[in-house]
Amino acid sequence: MLFGKLLPREGNFFELFNQHGDFIVSGARSFILLIQNYADLSLREKYANDVGTAERGADRITAEVNRLLHKTFITPIGREQIHGLINAMDDILDLLQDASETMSLYDVRAMTEDILRLGDISAKCCERVQHAVSLLPKISQPETAEAAIKTCEEIDRLESDADRVMRSAMSKLFREEKDVRELIKLKAIYELLESISDRCEDVANLIEGVVLENA
Repeated sequence: MLFGKLLPREGNFFELFNQHGDFIVSGARSFILLIQNYADLSLREKYANDVGTAERGADRITAEVNRLLHKTFITPIGREQIHGLINAMDDILDLLQDASETMSLYDVRAMTEDILRLGDISAKCCERVQHAVSLLPKISQPETAEAAIKTCEEIDRLESDADRVMRSAMSKLFREEKDVRELIKLKAIYELLESISDRCEDVANLIEGVVLENA
């Protein structure tokens, strides 16, 4: 019994998830400001740097969660769930940073309406991810579990919206864009932005699994 009492228990995984969620929202909001102010080079650089700062902060949280997993004997939810969740969350910010860097590397000259629409959906997905993650500490309570499931369903709907925007954007791009180089650039950007909502849906699916196991 004494041995069991001395073993590390619980850790602060939920708090770390919350911190990571805050970085996701910060990165998403900076990305939105980047594409909204893309014509202003100084603002574009500032917000791109802010996205990078959020991504690096989230990386530190991910590393801390993985370190804690090796030190903690009893975890609040399954180890595989913790590992899967933090890495899925980290993928979201990686894609936000990839999108902002790709715009610069490809020398994208101007934002399209479809980039703005996909960016807006991505940001909304990120905000819902943060909300769902914030509910995890009280997931055993029926009302909280119900709220988490509802938020995950909202993420699923937003991901479906992103799919529809993506298909429409690709159709328009291949029908109307005459410059092959611009077509290649925009196609890459659209795919990256749509992938953000996919990764948010991955997080939602993992949280739904946690809810079902702990309800």
